[in-house]
Amino acid sequence: MTLTKLLTATTALTLVAGAAAAEEMTIVSWGGAYTASQKGAYHDPYSANTGVTIINDDSSAEAVAKLRAMSEAGNVTWDVVDVVAADAIRLCDEGLALEIDADTMLADAPDGTKASEDFGDLLVSDCFIPQIVYSTTFGYRTDLVGDTAPTTVCAVFDTEAYPGKRSLEKRPINNMEWALLCDGVAKDAVYDVLATEEGQQQALDKLATIKDDVIWWSAGADTPQLLADGEVVMGSTYNGRLFAAIEEQKQPIGMLWDAQVFDLDGWIIPAGLSDERKERALDYIMFATDTQRLADQAQYISYGPARKSSAPLVGKHKTLGIDMAPHMPTDPNNAKNTFLYNYEFWADYRDDIDAKFQAWLAK
Repeated sequence: MTLTKLLTATTALTLVAGAAAAEEMTIVSWGGAYTASQKGAYHDPYSANTGVTIINDDSSAEAVAKLRAMSEAGNVTWDVVDVVAADAIRLCDEGLALEIDADTMLADAPDGTKASEDFGDLLVSDCFIPQIVYSTTFGYRTDLVGDTAPTTVCAVFDTEAYPGKRSLEKRPINNMEWALLCDGVAKDAVYDVLATEEGQQQALDKLATIKDDVIWWSAGADTPQLLADGEVVMGSTYNGRLFAAIEEQKQPIGMLWDAQVFDLDGWIIPAGLSDERKERALDYIMFATDTQRLADQAQYISYGPARKSSAPLVGKHKTLGIDMAPHMPTDPNNAKNTFLYNYEFWADYRDDIDAKFQAWLAK
C-alpha cells in the first residue's frame, strides 16, 4: 500500500471511530427505580428519535470526586450527569460544569413561557438544569413497629419504643439536620447551629445515641431492600424508592413524611467536552427537560416535575394506573411538616463536615 493510501485509510478509520463515539452518550444517574424512570421518559424516546445509544452509569453519588479526577487527568468520559443541587453548585463554582443559558439552551413551555420563568426559583445555579423535586424521608416495617406506628421523625432516635436496627445514609447531609431537630433545635435555627463547631458536635452526639443500631447505606436501593428483608425496622431513603417498594412491590412498608427533606435533582453537563459531544449533550438536555418529558417521568416514579407547566400534566402511573399526585412529596397531605434543604450551606460546608462525619464513623 502506498503512503498516500495508508494515510487515507487511517483518516477514514479515525472518522468512523469519531462518528461511532458521537452516536453514544454516557449518562450518569442513581440507578434503580430512578434510572428506570429516566429510561422510560427520556432515554428510550431520545434514542428512538436520534439513533444515539445511551450508556447508563450509576455513579451519581460519587459525581463530584470523579469529575474532579477526570478533569485533572484531562479525560472526561461522561456526557450528562444527574446530581443534587448542592453538588451542582460545587461543580459550577469549581469550573467543572458548563454554564447554561436557560432561555436559549432549554425548551420554552408549550404556551411560550421562557424556561427561566417556568423553572423559576429552582434554577439555583448557573450550571444546573432542574429535573425533579424529591424528598428524603423514612420508611418503616408496618409489622415490626408494634401497635403504634411512628408519626414523627424523632421515632428514629427512640430505640425503646421502636427497638431494632435503623438505616441511615453514610453521609452527614440530612442526618445532622434530623439529629438537631430531635435534640430540641428549632427548625429555622438548624443551619445557624450547624454552622458552628459546637452545633456539629451536638448533632454527632445525638447520632451517637443510636450509632450501634444503625446500618449505613450508600445506594438508594439499600434501605428498601433492608426493609423488605426485615433487617431494619425503619430507614431513610428517597420517597420514590419507598413508593416503588410499597405500591409496585407490595411490601409491608409505611411512609413517614414528617420532616421529609425537600431537595432538587437535575442535570449538569461536564466542562471540557469536545464541541461535538457538547452539542449532543445540549440536544439531549433540550429534549429531556421539556414540559412533557418532565411530566412523563412522573408516570414511573413519585417525584414532582421541576417545571411549573409540567405539574398539570401529571396523571396516572404507567402500569399501576393509580393517580400519582397524592404520592408526590409536594402533596398537601404529605407536606404538612417539611424541612427545606439549604443548598448554599452544604455547598460551603460539605467538605469540612464530611471529613468530620467520616472520622466520627470510624471511631
